[in-house]
Amino acid sequence: MSETKSFKGTTKTGFPFDISMERMENYEVVETIAEIDENPLVLPRLLKLLLGDQVAALKDHVRGEDGIVPTQKLMDEVRDIFESQNVKK
Repeated sequence: MSETKSFKGTTKTGFPFDISMERMENYEVVETIAEIDENPLVLPRLLKLLLGDQVAALKDHVRGEDGIVPTQKLMDEVRDIFESQNVKK
């Protein structure tokens, strides 16, 4: 049985992630990242492409006491995932 390779790590704020190599190497992720600065409305698509079922956990992680999920905090988490030195194969 072959083991699926993935990137695992934890963001600076403590969100643990596990992203398959298949997701990380998906060209549609690259396209969406290229578009996000000009069109922040693609953020939900990027989150789904990158994190899949982990999106709900990420939203809960950044959710404020008032129940609001700040867009900038989500974007910061995604940026941190890509910049994380804790990302391991």
